[in-house]
Amino acid sequence: MTQTAVVTGASSGIGAATARRLAGDGFHVVVAARRQDRLAELAEEIGGRALALDVTDQDSVAAFAAELDACDVLVNNAGGAWGSDPVSAGKPEEWQRMFSVNVLGTLHVTQALLPLLRAGGGGTIVNMTSTAAFVNYEGGAGYSASKHGAHALTETLRLELAGQPVRVIEIQPGMVHTDEFSRNRFHGDQDKADAVYADVDRPLTADDVAGVVAMAVAQPLHVNIDSLVLRPLAQAAQHKVHRGPLFD
Repeated sequence: MTQTAVVTGASSGIGAATARRLAGDGFHVVVAARRQDRLAELAEEIGGRALALDVTDQDSVAAFAAELDACDVLVNNAGGAWGSDPVSAGKPEEWQRMFSVNVLGTLHVTQALLPLLRAGGGGTIVNMTSTAAFVNYEGGAGYSASKHGAHALTETLRLELAGQPVRVIEIQPGMVHTDEFSRNRFHGDQDKADAVYADVDRPLTADDVAGVVAMAVAQPLHVNIDSLVLRPLAQAAQHKVHRGPLFD
């Protein structure tokens, strides 16, 4: 029987790449996000199903869950960063937006789909956090705080599900170059977004992260990868990035 994977935030970046990878691995993939035009194209490409979802809206999440009759794998990927101000000048509305998506969005979808994840022969929850979930950096307090929150949610959920056939995996990427992440953070300023990755020899791509998600999901159900950190070789730590060639 074909298993069903649900991927949130699937209209671009890591979410779209993960949906493609899981579909290639034989899953029926339900792609979920707010941007329906992109979702429809992706669902047609991978032979999946597109459903509208705003993870910050509980009514939207409830309506989404009501459309599903199975969920074997849930990838909580919806998230983002907005703003790079220091704490002294941080905008509460940007912090609120990050907590609404990165923490409460994960909570809403997980709560709604847990009954389906418990109902099958074994379920898998993959929460996409970040290296910012355990390392802080200047200008990143709001994003880091929200990802710390998502990390705490993930660890607690794993404890609470002990004894049940549902595993909880946390994927913590470092520097990933996607079309939208840094541009959104800098409010559309492409020059600032490009400067983040300037002269970095091969930052991670969405496909790199998707491959790691697929690898974790593919393990036998008794094998749980609690957390997995991946960075580009050029990024030794959050604050240590080599800029210049690494490979001939």
